[in-house]
Amino acid sequence: MAVAKVNSYRDRLVIDDQADLTPSAIRARARRGARRFGKPALIMIDYLQMMKCPGTENRANEISEISRSLKALAKEFDCPVVALSQLNRELERRPNKRPINADLRDSGALEQDADLILFVYRDEVYNADTEHKGIAELILGKHRNGSLGTVRTAFIPQHTRFENLSASTWQGARA
Repeated sequence: MAVAKVNSYRDRLVIDDQADLTPSAIRARARRGARRFGKPALIMIDYLQMMKCPGTENRANEISEISRSLKALAKEFDCPVVALSQLNRELERRPNKRPINADLRDSGALEQDADLILFVYRDEVYNADTEHKGIAELILGKHRNGSLGTVRTAFIPQHTRFENLSASTWQGARA
């Protein structure tokens, strides 16, 4: 079923797996795609730290420029730009491993520019004996136009998929 869904997007789904792209290269490719296929519904970057921005003196400034450029890209095409990001390793040293905005690698500009920051936390990654196996927490770290919070979902690892929790599973998630 998933393959059929992806195939239905065949004429509109563009996957570009070129590494080390600059913001201007992504903008140029998006413009080319828009001329060929129409306005994009979504632009996804996997992942932000793989991008390059020549002419910046350090990595923090580079990420800042990339972040601003992606925000401008979203405005230009009037579509969401989803940028995946690495987290700092500092969270590995904390007792509570749930990510927070400050855990975003080179986070200052990302926190400032993002309209929405969403983290995925799965307790079983850090605690093998957890009673919350198969449950993922979607943590809304920033929502410019809404409230923050956490949503618990079922995580189906063999399909890398999130689903609504059943009532019985939900009760276990609250414990």
